Amino acid sequence: MSATSRHDDVTVVVTNFNYGRFLPEAVASAIGQAGGPPHVVVVDDGSTDPHTLRVLEELPTEVELVRQPNTGLSAARNAGLRRARTDYLIVLDADDRLRPGALNTLRAPLEQDPRLGFAYGITTFFGDWEGEMTMPPYDPFRLLYRHTIGSTALMRREVFEATGGFDPEFRAYEDWEFWLHALERGWRGVQVRVPTFDYRRHGSTMLTGARLEYRAWFRRLRAKHAPLYARATELASETGAGPLQRAVYRWWWGARPLPARVEHALHSLLWGISARRARRASDSAPSTD
Repeated sequence: MSATSRHDDVTVVVTNFNYGRFLPEAVASAIGQAGGPPHVVVVDDGSTDPHTLRVLEELPTEVELVRQPNTGLSAARNAGLRRARTDYLIVLDADDRLRPGALNTLRAPLEQDPRLGFAYGITTFFGDWEGEMTMPPYDPFRLLYRHTIGSTALMRREVFEATGGFDPEFRAYEDWEFWLHALERGWRGVQVRVPTFDYRRHGSTMLTGARLEYRAWFRRLRAKHAPLYARATELASETGAGPLQRAVYRWWWGARPLPARVEHALHSLLWGISARRARRASDSAPSTD
């Protein structure tokens, strides 16, 4: 890492399991950050794919590689986060990417307001789906009923220490559980209305399976954080949503009344249309050669 890097106080933890075909792109997106590279820790969660094993051996020398038996995404993230010695931390899956100016964008509000625990931006999809996912600004009440943040947010080390990291018992929605835990410990976040994170959609992902089991996981979230959900009325005082919007959040996002397979089919249809439009627009754009 360059001695003049602005991000020498940031660690990016990249988690990998048999994603050698994507890993170099994820690592490059971290090293190539505007302002200079951060510390990068790649945690390999027991990969067995020969190509992935070769890619791991060829990582840039400045990247710290941690190998462990396959124990799951949460445990892999925690292993990398525990290795970090920096003030700021961020996790990135091996098949995703940080935008070039993501760290500059996300650290700005944290430097301005020491009361904030983390900052996150807008997510864009690429691959099988294309487009921008727009979520409401950070809102502790909405967070109770809807997963509005995602995993790739720049956080202070104190947030990780206060929560103990990602819960390995949650094999889905582990990032939602993490931010609820942070809220329970008194930490708030902020959304920056700038794209900072590229989420790759390819084939059947963990998110696809998680959506099919959403109701069971939501019950587990509520059970683990029952004292936090008991404070829903108190947290409503911090929301920008009115009474009707709050009722909709409890009913629609909490219960998710549509059958999971129907909801997934609708999402796939809408994002598929978005991807085709994006490709047509790219094909019709004038050449700059």
